[in-house]
Amino acid sequence: MLPFGLPSSPSRFTMSDYQFVDDYYDVIETLRDTGTAGIDTEFLREKTYFSQLCLIQFSSRDVIYCIDPLRPHDYADFWDALCTPRWVVHSGRQDTEVIFQTAGRLPERLFDTQIAAGLLGMAPQMGYANLVEALFDVQLPKSHTRADWSRRPLPEEWLRYAADDVTYLLPTLDLLTEKLDKAGRLDWADEDSALLLDEDLYDPKPEDAIHRLKGARNFRGRRRAVATALAEWRETEAVRRNRPRQWIVRDNNLLDMAVRRPTRVSELRRIDGFPGKLVDRAGERLVAIIRDAGQDEHYEPPQPPDEAQKRVVAQLQDLVSKRAKELGIAAEVLAPRKELSAAVMFGTRDSRVFTGWRNDVVGADLTARL
Repeated sequence: MLPFGLPSSPSRFTMSDYQFVDDYYDVIETLRDTGTAGIDTEFLREKTYFSQLCLIQFSSRDVIYCIDPLRPHDYADFWDALCTPRWVVHSGRQDTEVIFQTAGRLPERLFDTQIAAGLLGMAPQMGYANLVEALFDVQLPKSHTRADWSRRPLPEEWLRYAADDVTYLLPTLDLLTEKLDKAGRLDWADEDSALLLDEDLYDPKPEDAIHRLKGARNFRGRRRAVATALAEWRETEAVRRNRPRQWIVRDNNLLDMAVRRPTRVSELRRIDGFPGKLVDRAGERLVAIIRDAGQDEHYEPPQPPDEAQKRVVAQLQDLVSKRAKELGIAAEVLAPRKELSAAVMFGTRDSRVFTGWRNDVVGADLTARL
C-alpha cells in the first residue's frame, strides 16, 4: 500500500494513452462538456519576452488530448471551450500566464495540486513528478524538460512525455481533496488556488522591474533612482519588442550605468564591455534617462530595516513558525518573511497573511503584536 492507502494505478490510463489534436473542432464539445480537467502546457521563452505556447495537454476522466496550438485555426470557440471546465494544474502560474497572454482568457475555477500538497504538510514547491511518486509510487520520466516544443512534427516520445503531465492530475485532485476535506482545509486550497485567476498577476508592470534586477538590492540614493528608471525603460522595451530583457540591456551593463551615471554618449562607449550596438541604437535615450533620474530631488530610496524592526520581524517569524508547526505545514506556506517585513517596515496589511484563512489562523495575532 502507498502512503495514503491508494492502489498504484490511479485511473484506467497508461502512460501512452493520448490523442494528438490539430483540428480543434473535433474536441470542442468534449471540452465544453467536461466538468473538471487536468491542464498543462509546453512553451518556449528563450527568444521572446512573452512565452510562446506550443502544446496544451488536457485530461478528463475519459480522454487525454495533446492539442497543437500552432496550427492555423479560428481560436475563439476553442478558448471558450477550454476555459469552461474547472482546471486542475500543478504549480500552474506559468500555465495560466501563457494561456492568458495567448488568448486573453482564464478559467473561472482552478485548483492547484502543488498548493494543496503544501497545505497537507508536504514540501513547499514540490514538483509534479515528486508528488506523483509520493502518492502513487510511480516515477515519471524527466528526459524532455528542455525540448524544443515548437518543433513539428513532435516526436512520439515527446508527446507521451507531455501526456504524462496530465495523466495523474485528476487522481491527485481526488486524493488531495479527500485529505483536505478531512483536515478542514479544502477551503484553504480553493482560496489560494483562486489567486492564480487574478489577471493583474500577469501584468508586466515595468515600474516594478527594479525588483527583478539582480545586484540592485543594496543601491541607495541616486544609484537606486537611476537603476529604477533604467530597469523600467528596459522592461517597456522588452514588452514592446517581445524580446528577453537581457537582449535589450544585460544586467551588468545596466548596473554599470547606474554606478557611473554617464552624462554623454561618449562616456557610455568608454564603459568596459558596454555593447557598441546598444550605444548606437539607444545611447541618447539612455543618457537622458540617467540625467533625469539622477536629478530627481523627490526620490526616496527604500531604507533597510533598522535593528528594532529586525527584532520585531524575528518575533513575528517565531509566532508564525509556532503556528505552522501546530498545523503541520511549512512556515513559508503560512507567511513568507517578505510579507512580515513589509508589515513591519511599511505597515502593509494587504498581503495574504492578513486576509482570508491565514488571517483567521495567524494574521489577527500578528496584527495584535504589531
